[in-house]
Amino acid sequence: MSAGWVFLPVLGAPAVHGPVLRWDMAPGLKRPISARLFGENKTWRGALVMTAGTTLAAGVLSGVPAYRRRLPEPVAHANPVLVGGLLGLASWAGELPNSFIKRRMGIAPGEQLQPPLGLLVSIVDQADWVPLAALLMRPIWRMTLAETAQVSALVVAVHLPLNVIGYAIGARTRPI
Repeated sequence: MSAGWVFLPVLGAPAVHGPVLRWDMAPGLKRPISARLFGENKTWRGALVMTAGTTLAAGVLSGVPAYRRRLPEPVAHANPVLVGGLLGLASWAGELPNSFIKRRMGIAPGEQLQPPLGLLVSIVDQADWVPLAALLMRPIWRMTLAETAQVSALVVAVHLPLNVIGYAIGARTRPI
C-alpha cells in the first residue's frame, strides 16, 4: 500500500515530541492554543514540535531511494519539506475538533469517556487527523476513500503501541 508510506514521516512527530514532553523542554512554548476551546493540553509547543518532527523525518526519508520508490509518483516528486509540513500540520490540527467536542461535553484534557464507549472513542481518536491530511495533500496527491480508510487503520495499529511507549517513558499520563 503506497498510501501508507506517504504517512511514514509522521512518526517523526512522536520521536521528537515524546522527549520534549518527558523532559519539559521549551517551556516558553507550552502555552495553550486556546484553553477555552481545546483545553490546556493542545499547546503551541506541541504544534511546532510535531510539525518540525514530521518535516525533518520527511526530509531524511526523501534521501532514501527505497522509501521514495514506495511513494505514489506525485508525492515522490514533491518537495519533502512541503509534504512533511502538511502532514505535520494535519497531525496536530486534526486533533483540534475532537478536543473541542470533548471540552463541550465536559471531558477534561487527557481524560476520556467511560468504557466501552470511551475505549471506542480512544481508538478512533488515534487517526482523527488522517482525513485532514488527505485534504491538505490534495494539491499534491489525491487519496481515495479506500486509501484514507486503509491509512486510518494503519495509523491506529501503529499509534496504540506508541501511546504505551509514551506512557512507559513518562511522556503520557495514560497508556491509551
